[in-house]
Amino acid sequence: MKKIVCLGGGNAMPKTVLRGLKVRKVKLATICSMADNGGSTGQLREDFSVLPAGDIRRHLLELSQAPLWKKELFNFRFGRELFSGGHKGHSFGTVFIAGLEHSLKNFNQVLEYVSEFLEVKGDVLPVTLDKTNIYAVLENNKIISGETNIDVPKHNPNLKIKKAYLKPEAKGNLAAIKAIKAANLIVIGPGDLYSSIIPCLLPQGISRAFQQTRAMKVFVCPAMTKSGETNNFSVLDFTEEIEKYLGCSLDFVIYNSFLPRKEDVKKYKGEHSELVSLVKINDNLDEEKFIGKNFLFKKGLIEYSPSKIARTLLNL
Repeated sequence: MKKIVCLGGGNAMPKTVLRGLKVRKVKLATICSMADNGGSTGQLREDFSVLPAGDIRRHLLELSQAPLWKKELFNFRFGRELFSGGHKGHSFGTVFIAGLEHSLKNFNQVLEYVSEFLEVKGDVLPVTLDKTNIYAVLENNKIISGETNIDVPKHNPNLKIKKAYLKPEAKGNLAAIKAIKAANLIVIGPGDLYSSIIPCLLPQGISRAFQQTRAMKVFVCPAMTKSGETNNFSVLDFTEEIEKYLGCSLDFVIYNSFLPRKEDVKKYKGEHSELVSLVKINDNLDEEKFIGKNFLFKKGLIEYSPSKIARTLLNL
């Protein structure tokens, strides 16, 4: 079977890419960010000095073939504490993973146990096993510390991000590097650029692995821009920023070329206050590299259909 590696943190990549590919006859591995420091995950990091488990939990759940009760248990939230982003309490899955790590002191072993419990089909790999945080340098040279402050900006969100880096520096997880080198296809994104995708490219050895792999490298460009991260971005802006951190060229970029109704965009933005506008489509994009189609759901959501994405990826 073809080996496909999907890379990105947050919610977007699992529900957009993994959801469509997991029902196909392919061998899947996912690589996720380990820079999350907000909400329940951030509190557990601070209290117990553990690795962030929020993004890992989402990847595990998406690839889980376990009975519904196990998935519902992992998503169950308890407690009254309010966290940034509007989350209330801790999710059972995040606490379970953090508790296992605190007890076993071995995150790889934790993933083995949790993958067995959730009956995960595929490999879920942290991009690094080092404890680190992401920092962003704004165009006015102000430094923003932590994923949560990039994700939900407390500064002027109209200021562009010049550079992102990890502090302290982190080594790439050897299992993730091995998966990149052995892949037939690598899918990057979609997701928040600086708080979800780029943290997966920054650990030492990751960009080098991308430069050495013979895999086809595909970026799934988001449909909408995000406040504080990608204001006024075009398809080409996203592409150039990804390639800058990769240190090599992408083979393909797929993006949504369908223009939804204004009322649908307005409604969706009302439900997602962090979104700004549709991603701009540049003139004269190289059609051999940039593939534009209607990737949206039919029901008016400004979100990608997993089946449409999977079909296009496998056709490549």
